[in-house]
Amino acid sequence: YNSALGPYKGGLRFHPSVNLSILKFLGFEQMLKNSLTTLPMGGGKGGSDFDPKGKSDNEVMRFCQSFMTELQRHVGADTDVPAGDIGVGAREIGYLFGQYKRLRNEFTGVLTGKNVKWGGSLIRPEATGYGAVYFLEEM
Repeated sequence: YNSALGPYKGGLRFHPSVNLSILKFLGFEQMLKNSLTTLPMGGGKGGSDFDPKGKSDNEVMRFCQSFMTELQRHVGADTDVPAGDIGVGAREIGYLFGQYKRLRNEFTGVLTGKNVKWGGSLIRPEATGYGAVYFLEEM
């Protein structure tokens, strides 16, 4: 949506309700959140109307690999650093990351929510909760 403050930062969403209008709104909202919290990052959102619910691991893996094959030239530490959102959890991030690593032979700064052994954050699952507590304490 906007990279005036730095690389795009937002989430990837896989849900049947995803369409361009929703992604534009969510990208705008992410840009506001990032700028209001003084992150030196822009805002962006991406996704697909693919629904991982009820799909086998193999089906989800194949979709994520195809998705990243197209996305890989638009993401990276200095361009866009997506994270998970609705329908994109640790499993999907792992599949996306694996395909990116295969295609680009690099892996630093490309996705948040990765496994620790691939450069992910040890505290990632708790980060949102800690952020909420910090916000409440500062109010």
